[in-house]
Amino acid sequence: MAETASALRTLAHNVRAARTRAGLSLDELGRRAQVSKGALVGLEKAQGNPNFATLVRLADTLGVSVSALLEGPAEGRVRVVTADAVPPLWTGERGSEARLMLTTSGAAPAEVWRWRLEPGEEYPSHPHQAGVVETVSVTSGRMTLVVDGTEHPVEAGQTAAFDGDVPHAYRGSGADTCHLVMTVHLPPGPAPTT
Repeated sequence: MAETASALRTLAHNVRAARTRAGLSLDELGRRAQVSKGALVGLEKAQGNPNFATLVRLADTLGVSVSALLEGPAEGRVRVVTADAVPPLWTGERGSEARLMLTTSGAAPAEVWRWRLEPGEEYPSHPHQAGVVETVSVTSGRMTLVVDGTEHPVEAGQTAAFDGDVPHAYRGSGADTCHLVMTVHLPPGPAPTT
């Protein structure tokens, strides 16, 4: 329970700081991200439990990575992250899940995700901001990548890349669980001001 409260406080601080840097009011952020003002007020007070889709819309609108909203201060030059130490940001009804492992730093950060897709289970994603590129590398099993309505089979040992600014979805295919590593390459953000 204490870990959840701490994570909510970090999220609240990071959303408020990113909104302030972007020069957006709560009303304007809510309008652009399609999140109610009440939900944003609660979020910035470290209350509530925003879902994964809300976090993605907020990150896209603020021009930051999802993990930039979730992470506390950096702890050193090298980060080693264990999958079990990272809670899933999305879980499906059949046991599928997505875990945001880490985000690289720099002008054009990349998010690294671990996904498990059960056969027939699908996660639909809304379009991201222009310039976002995603890759999916299947390590075991099979998946169907749906990009702008077109299905693309991706099997173990294969990697697919696509522009993430169109509707897309990930679906487990075949009889076995699909494991994959996804990267989300974010476009360069504005230069930091000093």
